[in-house]
Amino acid sequence: MAAMDERGLGTGKGAQTRRAVLEAAIARFGREGFRATAVADIARDAGVGPTAAYAYFPSKEALFLAALDEDAAGMIEEGLSTMSGALALEDWRQLLLVTLVSAVERHPLARRVLAGLEPEVTDRVLEIPALAELRKACTEQLRAGQAAGTVRVDIDPQAIGSGVVAIVLSLLMSIVQLGTATAAPYGDDVLTVFAAALEPPGVPGTP
Repeated sequence: MAAMDERGLGTGKGAQTRRAVLEAAIARFGREGFRATAVADIARDAGVGPTAAYAYFPSKEALFLAALDEDAAGMIEEGLSTMSGALALEDWRQLLLVTLVSAVERHPLARRVLAGLEPEVTDRVLEIPALAELRKACTEQLRAGQAAGTVRVDIDPQAIGSGVVAIVLSLLMSIVQLGTATAAPYGDDVLTVFAAALEPPGVPGTP
């Protein structure tokens, strides 16, 4: 049986080559965009032959989408790790937003797409596979809050969790496109809306 890393991915030579191509694609697509990038450029950056990428990805478009999913997954994993470390149930909303704003600067292709610089795939952002894990985590946090009495019991955690992710993602796109100084101050307003919508009367929100 082939060896696996901590993410369940193969660690053989083929898997390592695929990983090198993906990492090179994230950097090159993130820096230069889809149209200005050739697969041969990516292969050269990855240290493989000019056609080697096609052994793992059938087309340039497939490579771009795989690279986007991979880069976005890395960004979202940072948010998930922060949520799991929240000291109090009500802290996770603020920590998620702050962490993703910071993380997007370390993920060039995700940032490029959120900035609207790849309009052909902007509508795919909400379908990025890693967002399913983020929606699940938000749902679990809301259910935990309901059990602890810090979240209203008359809401559907799954539907509201999906809504929280959509709102956070929209704010993140605004911050990337407008600049932190312009958009970030509205983060507190978003958290106030979350508190008003989620918390039972008499439960203080987190500023």
